[in-house]
Amino acid sequence: MTVPATAGNLGPGFDALGLALGVVDEIEVRAVASDDVVLEIEGEGADTLPRDESHLVVRALRAALDHVGASQTGLVIRAHNRIPHGRGLGSSAAAVVAGISAARGLIAEPEALSPEVALEIATSFEGHPDNAAPAIWGGATVAWMDGAMPHAATLQVAAGIETAVLVPGSVLPTTQARSVLPTQVPHRDAAFNAGRSALLVAALAGQPEHLFAATEDRLHQNYRADVMPAAMAMMSHLREQGLAAVVSGAGPSVLVMGAGLAQHGLESGMPQWARGIGGENWRVVHSVERVPGATTRRI
Repeated sequence: MTVPATAGNLGPGFDALGLALGVVDEIEVRAVASDDVVLEIEGEGADTLPRDESHLVVRALRAALDHVGASQTGLVIRAHNRIPHGRGLGSSAAAVVAGISAARGLIAEPEALSPEVALEIATSFEGHPDNAAPAIWGGATVAWMDGAMPHAATLQVAAGIETAVLVPGSVLPTTQARSVLPTQVPHRDAAFNAGRSALLVAALAGQPEHLFAATEDRLHQNYRADVMPAAMAMMSHLREQGLAAVVSGAGPSVLVMGAGLAQHGLESGMPQWARGIGGENWRVVHSVERVPGATTRRI
């Protein structure tokens, strides 16, 4: 199965808007007639992730099986992790969605783990649905909570709108990024973000000339400046060029949305111009087509 990286917030849409990105983890899960869990991990986290029941993929898989009343089983899991960890690219949401998708592939009635049910289970792990939703449905999504129940809707993104995510070498735990946010914000800032979020939906749907204004934010990015100076330096550098750049999720990666991004030096790779901005060496992942959500294939 595959599951994509995701960017939450997209600037003004705090804990609501999300977008699937062109970096994917590949995971193979096999049920075995024992109580053992065997994990083989390549790529990101190969030296740090647990290889037992505490692994997030395993925990999510078991929660999904319990949710539908299916029997537990031993597991052999091979993971090829490409999504960078601790960079605001939804690596934990991807792991959770991967586990749920694996459970869907193991049960006799996979429709019992519909996308809506998957979102409910994933949100119980994540605490908010903005990364899980695009990991499940792909493309761009808006997610919201109705009491304790998460919901999501897919958003139309016009052909020609591309994404580029700039990934630094350093990491920033989401808990640290959230810890610096205030418990209250001025009414005028909340109103500002509400307007920009609505404008962003329209801009993505076919009015890209409004993307720059639509990605302005007053709820989280400036409050996080002290804990992610490199991200703020890169975002400022790009926005000075008129590019719609935002912090990806809780950072410190930076997301750019727009047309013809390669013309601005945002092709995949490690561009020379980005070296040293904010004291980092940046890697770019450029996506042109819509990125699909999690895919599962039985072998």
